[in-house]
Parts: sequence; C-alpha cells; structure tokens
Amino acid sequence: MNHLKFEPAVVVYAVNVAVALLVAYGLPLTADMTGALTTLATAFVTVWTAATTRPVVVPAITGAVGTALAAVAAFGLDLSADQIGATVAAVSIVLALLLRQNVTPAAKVAPPVRM
Repeated sequence: MNHLKFEPAVVVYAVNVAVALLVAYGLPLTADMTGALTTLATAFVTVWTAATTRPVVVPAITGAVGTALAAVAAFGLDLSADQIGATVAAVSIVLALLLRQNVTPAAKVAPPVRM
C-alpha cells in the first residue's frame, strides 16, 4: 500500500500493463473500454493519493470521481452530464462534512487590544 502513497504512477503503469496483457491474451475489450480502464485506474489512484495526503485535497477527489463516472460510459453505464454533475456535487457535500477542517478557511484571530 505504500506504493499508492509514494509512487502512484507505478500503480497506474501496472494497471496499464495488466490491461494490455489481458487484451493480448484474448480479453474482448474495445479500444474505448481499454482507455476507460486506464482512466478509471488513474481516477482511483488520484482519489487514494488525495485522500492520504495531508491536508486532504477535496477538489482532486471530486475531479477524479467525475472523471471515473464519465469513463464508465465505455462499459454501458450511460450517465447524463446532469447525473455526473449531481453525483460530484453530492460527493463534494459528503467530503465537506467529513473533512470540514480541510475545506473551511482558518479563522483569523484578532490581536489583543492594548490599552
């Protein structure tokens, strides 16, 4: 699991190689499906990396979720732009509630008043 945190590119490359091997040995994937698998792997690694980085980068997670939802269309799950947008908004709200300290600006404390 440390590779996901410190070497996310290695994981994406490994998935790309695995998909290429499976296709080479007869897995019936179209070019769109192969590209979608690569996109999904990249989205997963992006979410994982953003979630394990401190502070958590919420926009990176929601962007990756949107990318993943668009990529699954290659496998027959047709989502409209409105559905993808609403799902990303819902994910943003959930993450904002769970990770409030990462999305709320720090309050500025006023200096003490001298008399």
